[in-house]
Amino acid sequence: MQSKAATVDEYMAELPPERRAALEVLRDVFRRNIDTSAVEVMGYGLPGFAIPHGVYPPGYHCDPSQPLPLAGWASQKQYMSLYLFCLYCDEKLKAWFTDAWRKAGKKLDMGKGCIRFRSIDDVPLDVVAECLRRMTVKRTIELYEREFKGARERRAATKPARKSSRKAASTKARPGSSAKAVARKKVGKKQVARKKPSTRAAARR
Repeated sequence: MQSKAATVDEYMAELPPERRAALEVLRDVFRRNIDTSAVEVMGYGLPGFAIPHGVYPPGYHCDPSQPLPLAGWASQKQYMSLYLFCLYCDEKLKAWFTDAWRKAGKKLDMGKGCIRFRSIDDVPLDVVAECLRRMTVKRTIELYEREFKGARERRAATKPARKSSRKAASTKARPGSSAKAVARKKVGKKQVARKKPSTRAAARR
């Protein structure tokens, strides 16, 4: 759940004691293993670490005023979450991570880059620590640039096709006139057809 806390300390202080104790353990793992260029921040109402604008000036493409996210954690309603954003675009790291987690004998409840857990005992902290060490700021920026640039190019490539299909659709709808005009003509013909019987009836009278 997103919080209105201004700092990570404030966020942690708001948590129930059990949740706070569990996430403080995770926070400590982050602090001891994450790239020293990353900074602890509150982003989108969640605590974590990000790549500051001083290191990566463009910031996060969804909101350039925000630094580029790197990793984080959160207390949700039914569970706690661990966010490892680099796993979104690093398939090799993701494959290593999922294999190492399972080899540690822990059940992995994972989305694209979000790991859900109910107890800190469900988390192999040494695997998280090693993953954070592998998620260097330099590597994360390279992967992010590659993935983001690729997404922009794919969007740009589909735009002409979309315009062409719209143009073709509009041409079919109106051979010489707009679709609305065609519809109006059809309605007009129906109205004329309805009036004809009444005209003949008047003539007979």
